[in-house]
Amino acid sequence: MDSNVTFDPAVVDAIASIDLDRIGQPGGLDVRVVGVPLAVRFRGVDVREAVLIKGPAGWGEFAPFKEYEPQEAAAWLAAGIEQSHVGLPAVKRDSVEVNATVPAVAPGQVAEVLDRFPGCRTVKVKVADRPWEEGSLDDDVARVAAVREYCAARDVVVQIRVDANRAWSVEQATQAVRRFGPLQYVEQPCATVDELAQLRATFPRMGVFVQVAADESIRRAEDPFEVARRRACDVAVLKVAPLGGVRRTLAIADFLAEQGIAVTIASALDTGVGMYGGLVAAANLQGFVDDDLMEAPRLAAGLATGGLFEPGADVVPDSLFAVVDGAIAVPRQAPVVDDQRLAAAEARVSDEVRQWWLAHLRASLVELRKAVGLESC
Repeated sequence: MDSNVTFDPAVVDAIASIDLDRIGQPGGLDVRVVGVPLAVRFRGVDVREAVLIKGPAGWGEFAPFKEYEPQEAAAWLAAGIEQSHVGLPAVKRDSVEVNATVPAVAPGQVAEVLDRFPGCRTVKVKVADRPWEEGSLDDDVARVAAVREYCAARDVVVQIRVDANRAWSVEQATQAVRRFGPLQYVEQPCATVDELAQLRATFPRMGVFVQVAADESIRRAEDPFEVARRRACDVAVLKVAPLGGVRRTLAIADFLAEQGIAVTIASALDTGVGMYGGLVAAANLQGFVDDDLMEAPRLAAGLATGGLFEPGADVVPDSLFAVVDGAIAVPRQAPVVDDQRLAAAEARVSDEVRQWWLAHLRASLVELRKAVGLESC
């Protein structure tokens, strides 16, 4: 976890208050391990597992992807503790424009997916899920084309983003982007900041006018500001949980905006509990001012991923974060977890899985305490 952005003192106090030995025990940290099934396979999973944390300010969420070691997962825990124990800032906007998200599905499934995102005029398409297989790029091109066809049939002028999750080399990224047609941006096409900077410099020389967005190069970096210093991206895709909470995310967003980088907020496939944090962050972003000192249109946020869950499966009512005409209304108060939905979500998780998550949370808390200076490394 990066040390360039400090934690709010109230968050540090909350971290210090948690008894490591009583997590999940009576009188200790109240946690619930849940499983929320997906309607469409995403990131190789069919059920999104998460730990929900109940605290004095409401509910928070700890749901790092399982491959993340405790040192990296610590930031996700900080976000959950901030929301459950400290609470989040008041929101400045009533609604947030959102994008639709299309996983790496067959072209014939695209319409079914997009039907879940009514009114969205921006679509993020996952690509490069099999970058080394013959025909993989052809499949990606067909998926993007299916999005264009769907939107054209409905007279929607669409902005398309593609997300390669670090899969390509600079050469592969250039080849792929040329085949996709007009794009708003290509998200994390390559793994390293060096490659992103090279790609961003290469595109104009090759007649490719597509912006480069950074995601993992910010949220998984020791220094989230390196992409700005290296001029390696045009857009920053920020995710609240892996950046350690709403307040830290907004501090990073402010710095990047000052460097001329546009910012959007996205989900890490959160449940409705974690989604609230993303919406609060998005509703508090400063407007982006371009070189002519004009406020540019805000980028659609990637916060409609609740549409990828099975209807009725989330722990909060589906209507709370419903997409209406391409936007989500931002609740003025933290969502209340539905008891029946919570019980159903807990029942989907085996005791073995529950124990794994509790052990992972404990190990992550140890690393988080080190990161905020409560314990020696």
